[in-house]
Amino acid sequence: MSSYYKEHEKFYVAVDIIIFGFDGERLNLLLIKRNFPPSKGKWSLMGGFLKNYESLDQAAERVLYTLTGLNNVFLEQLQAYGNIYRDPGERVISIAYYALIKIDDYDENLLEKHNAHWYPITDFPSLIFDHNNMVKRAIARLRRKAKTQPIGFEMLPAKITIPQLQKLYEAIYLKKFDKRNFRKKILSYNVLEKLDEKEKETSKKGAYYYYFNERKYSQLLENGYSFNVNI
Repeated sequence: MSSYYKEHEKFYVAVDIIIFGFDGERLNLLLIKRNFPPSKGKWSLMGGFLKNYESLDQAAERVLYTLTGLNNVFLEQLQAYGNIYRDPGERVISIAYYALIKIDDYDENLLEKHNAHWYPITDFPSLIFDHNNMVKRAIARLRRKAKTQPIGFEMLPAKITIPQLQKLYEAIYLKKFDKRNFRKKILSYNVLEKLDEKEKETSKKGAYYYYFNERKYSQLLENGYSFNVNI
């Protein structure tokens, strides 16, 4: 081990993950009830300390996998939190990430093991430390990104209907959109491919399924295309 920087103080570095999932009606937040101190018995985000062999992104991926069993999902660094007294245990600097997952894909046994539960973003318990601020910041980031990038599809199944997609955006922004205007706007981007199959569980007439053509979207981006959901 190098002796460089020996005279400087050392701190703990952690990552905390704000995990969002959409249940078809509401945008939800995955929280754990801590069974360890400090703040044992209280609600928090899923987190963990950075290991010597990890980058920050690798640590975030590990923490997310530990709780959900999922790899290769949308995960983005949000902000660093370094208030001196933010953690009563030690001086801990936390790097917050937010993740978007398909709510039916996670490992239920892992959630049970970690005493994790889903809560709607409009009604969740008070969280430890500065985790409430992390969630607030993550929701704001998600809303900004969803206007300019189709990241909402990260929380949806491979095939969807326009009404299902509208419900997702309404859940993200907590407001209703006009059905006709939403449909016209979404289809105008030409990144949804219509399938010869209908969803008939919610109506007799049924709504056609679509899938998001990621390859086409990437090509459009290269040509200066701008995704802008401003309805």
